[in-house]
Amino acid sequence: MTPTRDAVLARLLELIAPYNAKGVALAEGTRFADDLEFDSLTVMDLVASMEDEWDINVPLNLLPDLETVGQVADAIVKLKAAA
Repeated sequence: MTPTRDAVLARLLELIAPYNAKGVALAEGTRFADDLEFDSLTVMDLVASMEDEWDINVPLNLLPDLETVGQVADAIVKLKAAA
């Protein structure tokens, strides 16, 4: 069953929290590079967490297009629906 976008977003915010060293307020429009200042290693750790959480494979070529938390939530819903 494909999770709702709201459910994905809520869980995604929980997964991001441990990596949020700056204590930035997390929202749909939060940007990984600009707001959270994630480096590539942090991004890959987060991707691994997402893949484990939702049993999906996130294509690496998709990552440059995912700039905000909301965009990632949308991508997860699409990937789950395609699975």
